[in-house]
Amino acid sequence: MHPNDISTQTEAIRSLLQQARTIAVVGISAKPERPSHEVAHYLQRAGYTIIPVNPAYEEVLGQKCYPSLHAVSEKIDIVDVFRKPAEAMAVVEEAIAAGAACVWMQLGVVAPEAAAKAAAAGLKVVSDRCTKIEHRRLIG
Repeated sequence: MHPNDISTQTEAIRSLLQQARTIAVVGISAKPERPSHEVAHYLQRAGYTIIPVNPAYEEVLGQKCYPSLHAVSEKIDIVDVFRKPAEAMAVVEEAIAAGAACVWMQLGVVAPEAAAKAAAAGLKVVSDRCTKIEHRRLIG
């Protein structure tokens, strides 16, 4: 495991969530019943700036929705990935190009090659965990 992969490090995850301000949610849905929407809404209520990323929408949660990470000009602390594992590498490559600090792959998103590439590029990596669950557990 690469030192930047903090998936099993509780204190490192807590610190990441405490320091982060801006979270790009890749694969967000405008449908409230979808996990990506529910998690992003929770994080928005917790005080994070949410940047929705999905080419299917113009706006989600009252925020401009971007077609890709390439279109985002703001500094991104965490890229929260709600995509299939097979699509994670493309998201990681965009996150690296965007200068993001962390790639966080949601529950069920296990993509070892993508995680390794992100870690090798200097990004912190969290895999197969939910930002909402971890925030609630570690910060409340």
